[in-house]
Amino acid sequence: MKKILGLILGLTVGLTACSKPEAPATEAAQKDTTELQKVVMASTGSDADIWNHIASLPETKEAGIDLQVKSFTDYVAMNTAVANKEIDINAFQSYAYLVAFNTSNKDKIAPISTTYLEPMGIYSSKVKKVEEFANGATIAIPNDAANEARALLLLQTAGLIKLKADFDSATGTPADITENAKAIVIKPIQMATAVRVKDEVDAIVLGNTLALEGGLNVLKDSIFYEPADQSTKLNVNVLAVAADRANDPVLQKVGALYHTEAAQKFIKEKFEGTKVDVNKPISYLTESK
Repeated sequence: MKKILGLILGLTVGLTACSKPEAPATEAAQKDTTELQKVVMASTGSDADIWNHIASLPETKEAGIDLQVKSFTDYVAMNTAVANKEIDINAFQSYAYLVAFNTSNKDKIAPISTTYLEPMGIYSSKVKKVEEFANGATIAIPNDAANEARALLLLQTAGLIKLKADFDSATGTPADITENAKAIVIKPIQMATAVRVKDEVDAIVLGNTLALEGGLNVLKDSIFYEPADQSTKLNVNVLAVAADRANDPVLQKVGALYHTEAAQKFIKEKFEGTKVDVNKPISYLTESK
């Protein structure tokens, strides 16, 4: 009997010993989960759609990031939340918009990565070409500093107005118009309401994000749109963080995720080529040429 008991005890100890290797596997799995760095992003509209998709990609987990996207409707609130470090990063604005924000706010933000350029366009239900505008036609443009200046530059490129030589592409206003042969009435309005007033004016100037939300494709539905070249580089969209977090290695990884093959495939298919990928260093935006 003693021999049998000894044998049973020996087998029990042996089985227990054999089961020990499972523990490191469980610990490794737990370690993989805890190693993901949580990053909270503020975004809106089509940008939020893109980043929610990127958050679900295996490439994001492989980068060690748990990306959580919060939808906002107020642009200034998104920048303020980042500047105050209530939010880690945001995705919605052009570099010109960021510069304008920093000009008028004490707490600064910084661009950490370029994402895309989407042309701003002129949309009209009344004419099919910019040459067809009648004298005194009303064109609505965004009333926030950066987009207002951008819209005025677009109207100049379209040949409708002329601006002073030292026009500021970040903060310029209609007061900087030097020539207006057709006496075009420039009507600054809130960007969020632009699509709704499209038929109440002769034309509206829209950024592509809002155009897409209104069912408009800048390449197909606008009567004139920005060229994608050096002259429009300040309109490249960026990811923004608090100024003292610009070198944060985890946040820098988020920017790289935008340019992965999987992310770009989704963006090109969903937005029909209206978001042109720009994978450049931030210095590209700040260089004079």
